[in-house]
Amino acid sequence: MEKIKLMIVDDHPMVLEGMKALLTNFDYMIVAATATNAFEAMDKLKSEAVDIVIADINLPEVSGIELTARIKKEYPGIKVLAMSTFKERSYISQMIKNGASGYLVKSASKEEIEAAIQSANEGKLYLSLDINSIDLNSEVASDVPAVSRREKEVLQLIVDGLTNPQIAEKLFISLHTVDSHRKNLLAKFNVNNTASLIRVAIKNNLVET
Repeated sequence: MEKIKLMIVDDHPMVLEGMKALLTNFDYMIVAATATNAFEAMDKLKSEAVDIVIADINLPEVSGIELTARIKKEYPGIKVLAMSTFKERSYISQMIKNGASGYLVKSASKEEIEAAIQSANEGKLYLSLDINSIDLNSEVASDVPAVSRREKEVLQLIVDGLTNPQIAEKLFISLHTVDSHRKNLLAKFNVNNTASLIRVAIKNNLVET
């Protein structure tokens, strides 16, 4: 039996090591690669053939939701399993919409993770036991676009009234990067100015006020 080749994408080293240790208990699986962000994941996929990518949703810079869309566009044969602490319908719905084969919460048991991998490998959709009761067909599910951790940090600082140079200094990133994040946020929320962006962010409880 050919082993199922896996890639784990998570920006927390302890999570990566924990998942690798857990998955070594299954002799028909192999962790072929790991990555700490979407860019690294896409780069490694160029040279590493994998069957399933297990991706955290809350990745820095580019979210797991966007990563899923990129993987399915460039490597349609690869299955993607989302893993997150989030149980919100909007996140789950967007992952499935972007082509994910399943959604696991990080508190999932070893047995459940194995079941999800087997299900994805067989071309089936798997939803964590904790979220099976959520109605993913509701139109509300797609109301709130997914934002990466860094975008959320930038968004919070915009709401706090900081300028682009102040945000760049606080987050230790370039002014160009801040500007890119701001433009991406405006596009994602389909608004034309900062005031509208702030209103939408507060309305959807994406920031603290």
